[in-house]
Amino acid sequence: MSLLEIRDHLMQVKMASLSSLAVYFNRDADVLRGMLSHWVRCGRVRCFMKTAACGGACHKCPSATTEIYEWLEVV
Repeated sequence: MSLLEIRDHLMQVKMASLSSLAVYFNRDADVLRGMLSHWVRCGRVRCFMKTAACGGACHKCPSATTEIYEWLEVV
């Protein structure tokens, strides 16, 4: 897995949770978080946390599940 593979996947899906990326690339979430930080610093990816407004009130999602990465299109 490379930075370019992460870029290509995010460009295709537009938005993904850290946990779904970890499953897709079969890598630890912390490793992916570090690699994604490159794209965040470059201004190509935005990271945000899914809030309680997800539609459920159980609050049982682990933090890795609610960490969302979005590919930003350059205009």
